[in-house]
Amino acid sequence: MRYLLTVPAEVDIPDIEPDFSAPFFAGFQVVASYILAGAMIVVLIMLIIAGASLAFRGLASDRMRTWAGENILWIFIAAAVLGAASGLFQWFVNFDFGF
Repeated sequence: MRYLLTVPAEVDIPDIEPDFSAPFFAGFQVVASYILAGAMIVVLIMLIIAGASLAFRGLASDRMRTWAGENILWIFIAAAVLGAASGLFQWFVNFDFGF
């Protein structure tokens, strides 16, 4: 025994539009923006201190200049990674510092 299903010729299907306005998204954006901005400021300060201690001989002790010489490459890499992450974050969800 066979059953024949009849389907109407025109079916009105409404457009599906997702709603991304969940309340936690705005909070996540603010928290992530603060974390990225704070990390970038810390790395920038470290880079300035390391560069100044290497550039000016009498500014820092020998131990500080040794530390700066060993770690300045890692500081540059951290600055590049944080800059790329914050750029991608800005591109995807836009910076919102909550002010």
